[in-house]
Amino acid sequence: MDARGGIGGSLTGLDLRAEIDRLRKEKNAVILAHYYQKPELQDIADFVGDSLDLSRKAAETDADVIAFCGVRFMAEVAKILSPEKIVVLPDMDAGCSLEDSCPPEQFAAFRSAHPDHIALTYINSSIEVKALSDIIVTSSSAEKILAQIPPEQRIIFGPDKHLGGYMNRRTGRDMLLWPGVCIVHEAFSETELLKLKAQHPNAPVAAHPECPPHVLDHSDYVGSTSGILQFAKTFPGDTLIVATEPHIIHQMEKAVPSKTFIGAPGADGNCNCNICPYMALNTMEKLYVALRDLQPRIEIDEDLRLRAKKSLDAMLAMASGTVGMGDLGPARVTGD
Repeated sequence: MDARGGIGGSLTGLDLRAEIDRLRKEKNAVILAHYYQKPELQDIADFVGDSLDLSRKAAETDADVIAFCGVRFMAEVAKILSPEKIVVLPDMDAGCSLEDSCPPEQFAAFRSAHPDHIALTYINSSIEVKALSDIIVTSSSAEKILAQIPPEQRIIFGPDKHLGGYMNRRTGRDMLLWPGVCIVHEAFSETELLKLKAQHPNAPVAAHPECPPHVLDHSDYVGSTSGILQFAKTFPGDTLIVATEPHIIHQMEKAVPSKTFIGAPGADGNCNCNICPYMALNTMEKLYVALRDLQPRIEIDEDLRLRAKKSLDAMLAMASGTVGMGDLGPARVTGD
């Protein structure tokens, strides 16, 4: 047994919250938690939010260490934006089904087969795929960025076919969609959602655009995780049905304790299939060990980081309105 405790050892008797607070100060660390993390991780974090917003906030701090309670692609973005900081992820196996659906070598071949297309890529992707892309988007910035791309420009959108399809329907585009899905949002059941709506006829439905069309078609609000949270705070009713990963409800209940929030159901009406299994890998124990040992650590080759940063910078510039599509130069093909 490791005398200090740890994975494979015993943490019995440790006040984890106090120890994490001590290590946060000792290591000059900032703790980030995505909305889909367990409530105890959200409550101990310095910042809670969407993945890109968290990385940008961390970059603005004077912290030496970023402990990212989220999944691997999120921690990679934090490292892209803060290369001088140590970035740790409590569990390096915390991946993403969208990232897994889009292997870089297959994406590169797909780009080569469509050289007249630019690659508009969802942030839920590996750093290697970001480096093969022209512009990264988030669920909140995708429509604004699409509006700046000439309608005659052909586009590959990946890896989420549901978000890409939703953008096609919203904008009238005909983007070529990579066939990836989020296993969490794919699990929502139209039949069970309709049953729930019948039980709560005055309750609106707020859904993430990673959901399939048969869920979005029954939704009153479609938006990013932070957008859904804002809708929860402002909608005039007292009950909301939430079609995204249910740990966001923790923030809703903290913000508006007088309202009732109901997670949209899975196939059998009451399964836990809408809890992200990757996000669930992170725990307080693993966060403690990551801060104690500064491991597991995100390490990125500098050339790869810079190539991925180009596509992120393009998104940030276009989303802020500081440049347009014409200022970004010709499309890069397969990362060249």
